[in-house]
Amino acid sequence: MTPDILGLCRKQAFSVWRAPSLPSIPDLLYPVGLISGASIVGVLSWSGCVLALPLAMTFPTLWAFSRSRVTAVLVSTGYYLAASRGLPQAVASFYSSDLWPGLLLWIVASLAFVNVHAALWTDRPGTGRALRYGAAAVLMAIPPFGIAGWAHPITAAGVLFPGWGWVGFGVGAAGLIVMTTRWWPAAASALAGLWLWSAATWTGSGLPEGWRGIDLDQGKNLGRDTSLEQQRDLIATVKRAAGEGARVVVLPESSLGFWTPTVAQLWQGGLLGSNVTVIAGAATVDPDGYDNVLVSISAARARILYRERMPVPGSMWQPWRAWMGQAGGARAHLFENSVVDLSETRVAPLICYEQLLIWPVLHSMLYSPNMIVATGNGWWTSGTSIVAIQKASAVAWARLFNLPLVTAFNI
Repeated sequence: MTPDILGLCRKQAFSVWRAPSLPSIPDLLYPVGLISGASIVGVLSWSGCVLALPLAMTFPTLWAFSRSRVTAVLVSTGYYLAASRGLPQAVASFYSSDLWPGLLLWIVASLAFVNVHAALWTDRPGTGRALRYGAAAVLMAIPPFGIAGWAHPITAAGVLFPGWGWVGFGVGAAGLIVMTTRWWPAAASALAGLWLWSAATWTGSGLPEGWRGIDLDQGKNLGRDTSLEQQRDLIATVKRAAGEGARVVVLPESSLGFWTPTVAQLWQGGLLGSNVTVIAGAATVDPDGYDNVLVSISAARARILYRERMPVPGSMWQPWRAWMGQAGGARAHLFENSVVDLSETRVAPLICYEQLLIWPVLHSMLYSPNMIVATGNGWWTSGTSIVAIQKASAVAWARLFNLPLVTAFNI
């Protein structure tokens, strides 16, 4: 073989094989910017300030314009973990443990959100991408994935379209979908304008006449201290509110502890001579488990008003016990008692965790309630923004459907 032929062979070999090129700095900055942006959006939009919620509507754009599935996964992870950042500390407080169980639950809880958005992401722009995001949004709004559907951007519809009801919900959903298309700048401009207008004219949801929610600061003792003295103190608190003109007083989740005939008789006796009705949190227990409930009490009558549709997964709702033939844990009444009647008022109740989800609210709104009652027992979330986020979510939904809102929380 002549030297010329050898040289030609070498040139051809090098033309076939080339060392892989490293990504340029701009190529690296693009995904880092998307992931950082999603994390910042998660922190700011879910800070507990209701007027910050519309920032969450930028998440679909960050997700849609990821250049790879890996980046889309990291964008979704950054957003969700940032939005639910209070969970590790809260779990550690609830179980009186270190941060590791909370960190594990934090990561596990994010899997539904991340996996749905990872599976439906596509690098092909157009109608297909928009429809895929729409499917992801629907899946995260309803069970089973919606059981962990915190931080859903559609919650912002209450800030952008106050009083629009189902029309506002539909327009907000359409806006989220458009944010994944090449028309996202126009959609973002329109949403920003609505946001500024709403912020300038914002008013909170008013209390219905004669209703009053009472916040308590009893920490973990609420519901665990079942002494006669504790019950009498709560009765005295209610009677003071009644003396100030309240006809219906709402107490936080778990206020009464275990609901028994003895507790019912004690409260009815304590309310004799007044016209006040109390809505309070309690728990009913039987050999198979328990229900987290709201009860209604007056001097004339005491009854269970509402059974929680979605208790907190893990710490309360433990469906695997039934699968293994074991008893225990809170029952989930997923699609039951969406509204309850109190006298002539149709109430949409939301207990604690339900305020972070989408489908319990929409389920209730299908039955045209007259108001929303939101209760919680958030002592274990001290030092986090979880209770503030719950309240902001409840306010947003009440404003969207132009309904009065009564809240009662223990911290």
